[in-house]
Amino acid sequence: MKSRLVTVALIVFGVTITGSSCDVLTQVASTVNQTGTALTTDQVAQGLKEALKVGTDVAVKKLTATDGYYLDKIVKIDLPPETQEIIKHAKNIPGFDKLLEDVVLQINRSAEDAAKQASPIFVNAIASMTITDAWGILKGSDDAATAYLKNKTFNQLTDLYRPTVKKSLDKPIVAGISANQSWNTLTKKWNTFATSMAGKIAGVKAVNFTLDEYVTKQALNGLFVKVQDQEKLIRTDISARTTDLLKKVFAAK
Repeated sequence: MKSRLVTVALIVFGVTITGSSCDVLTQVASTVNQTGTALTTDQVAQGLKEALKVGTDVAVKKLTATDGYYLDKIVKIDLPPETQEIIKHAKNIPGFDKLLEDVVLQINRSAEDAAKQASPIFVNAIASMTITDAWGILKGSDDAATAYLKNKTFNQLTDLYRPTVKKSLDKPIVAGISANQSWNTLTKKWNTFATSMAGKIAGVKAVNFTLDEYVTKQALNGLFVKVQDQEKLIRTDISARTTDLLKKVFAAK
């Protein structure tokens, strides 16, 4: 222990007498972790990838549970904005309140089902990720790695995830009825009203909207929220660092 401290002290002394800036001193100090071993950029990159892998695994496990989306106020998927007129007039149309709630439940159940297929998609995205600014992410905010992953992969993940969501929306998950069936029932009844004399007098418009893209984006946003939560835990809570690499890399921070 004494020899390691002496080594670090000599390095700092050497940098100081050469007139280098305080930033360099900070970098020297930060690259020596609690074991006295300097971290490489590759170790930092691998550590960040591992943190994201752990974070996505935990996020997926939470969201695939029954009510993982539905009873979570932060990630619950509500009806799309296109239904605002329907919601506004629902109480005045018999049965519409129940239809609306059925669709919300079905959508969230579909997201919970689709999330089961998210892990391999995230694993591939993380594995292929190139982190040239690894130190910047490590020293960044509590969501820096998640934000980086989202910025780099969200569009690709959307394309990969949409077929999974569509399949889940077509599954008869609740009471033998699928989310798309509930949605089609709702919009059909609404459009019948919208095109009727009463609907024309009320000035409402028909709704022609498919759920696939909307639910895909909302489901992925929810996943990233949970990944971000886990990243913050790993950065701030030692007990959340479940592997030796995570302990080593985030101890240096």
